[in-house]
Amino acid sequence: MTDPIADLLTRIRNALMRGKATVNAPYSKVKHELSKLLVKEGFLTNVKKVKKDFDELEITLKYFNEEPVIKEIIRESRPGLRKYLSYKDVKPYKGGLGLKVLTTSKGLMTDKDAIKKQLGGEVICRVF
Repeated sequence: MTDPIADLLTRIRNALMRGKATVNAPYSKVKHELSKLLVKEGFLTNVKKVKKDFDELEITLKYFNEEPVIKEIIRESRPGLRKYLSYKDVKPYKGGLGLKVLTTSKGLMTDKDAIKKQLGGEVICRVF
């Protein structure tokens, strides 16, 4: 697998389209941190590490009135085309209703946190 973050986002997107309650993905520290950030921001219900033959993430998806809370989840920076922003160039996504996830020198954070802390970084994904 050349892009595990894109794989995670695709698994979440596909599970939401099918109306699934949970989705499993191979474990990695970055995927776990990204999922925890989406839980904190209210886009997912829960995430936990599950031990099977190998470590997995079990992600509980969030719905409101039987509609997925996540309308759009897009990989921004990818292995073939990295996208970096300085903190001056970070703007709220969809008027602040959505978010961009950035990886900075202080770890993964939302666009709002990056603006507050005056940190730039690589744009991992956009969520709305």
